Amino acid sequence: MRYCVWIFFCILLSGCFLVPHKIDVQQGNFVDEKMISLLKLNMTQDQVIYILGTPLVVDPFHPNRWDYVFLEGEVGNTSMKRDLTLIFENDKLQRIEKKVE
Repeated sequence: MRYCVWIFFCILLSGCFLVPHKIDVQQGNFVDEKMISLLKLNMTQDQVIYILGTPLVVDPFHPNRWDYVFLEGEVGNTSMKRDLTLIFENDKLQRIEKKVE
């Protein structure tokens, strides 16, 4: 009987030393260099959506600015952040701004 209580106590105590598993998190639009290289100035908004998909953020105050944001890392610690901003004028792509952290 003592042997069973001792084993139970050891199993119970071993649970205190376990570390919870943190999953990798990927959020946003995944945009790589190959996709960005397909973008050309004066493309229409529909052509850009076909290549990159719908933007993550469309600012209602600046409808000609589209932001594609991608975060990757563990919960609470994003190790990589990519921002891609596209500026349109008259429904044509005029400027591409990218930032990788």
